[in-house]
Amino acid sequence: MMKAIVICSGGLDSVTLAYKMAHEHDLKGLISFDYGQRHKKETGFAQLCADRLKVPHKVVDITTIGALLTGSALTDNVDVPDGHYAEDTMKSTVVPNRNAIMLTIAFGAAAAQNCDCVATAVHGGDHFIYPDCRPDFINAFNTMQAHALDGYAKVELYAPFVHIPKDEIVRVGTALNVPYAETWSCYKGGENHCGRCGTCVERREAFYLAGEEDPTVYDDPDFWIKAREDYKNKQA
Repeated sequence: MMKAIVICSGGLDSVTLAYKMAHEHDLKGLISFDYGQRHKKETGFAQLCADRLKVPHKVVDITTIGALLTGSALTDNVDVPDGHYAEDTMKSTVVPNRNAIMLTIAFGAAAAQNCDCVATAVHGGDHFIYPDCRPDFINAFNTMQAHALDGYAKVELYAPFVHIPKDEIVRVGTALNVPYAETWSCYKGGENHCGRCGTCVERREAFYLAGEEDPTVYDDPDFWIKAREDYKNKQA
């Protein structure tokens, strides 16, 4: 049984991972990051998750670092694109080196707290968009941290979703009774999920493919159907 810290944004994937780790291992806490994202309300949902699982939750302020990572629709005055998650336009949501920065901080915390692993919810659907969500990155980061902590601590990067799609994550979470109505995915950070941005479309599609009811309130609950069809037509 691993003693684990989970990087938790408050989104569907990371909350599912938190529940999985609490069920299968010794969950020591959740760590979130404020990097100046327009949807920083997501960290409040990470707190809800921590409260339900009765574990500590830390929000690390890296806004001064985030201010250097310019050009992303998540942090700058750039419109968040609508459409399917796998469209090229979603590359505007890349925050350069975001995961590498967050993981480095989390590894330091895990080593200081005598934890065995840092768990991250990167998944198969992220690979197209984000280079620091790919299996090669996970493997390389593990190697780098083995050198960084050599002789001090042994901490592994655990990424159980890295080869599976989001709908499979929904199935895992449903089996664990994850309260998905209390998770946040939308990149626009409004009152409700917009239903139009790539991550909303991906979320809605995941519940559909998993055959599970989606409890999320969307401002535009049917947009995902057109976005999905448009993407499939472009692929054809």
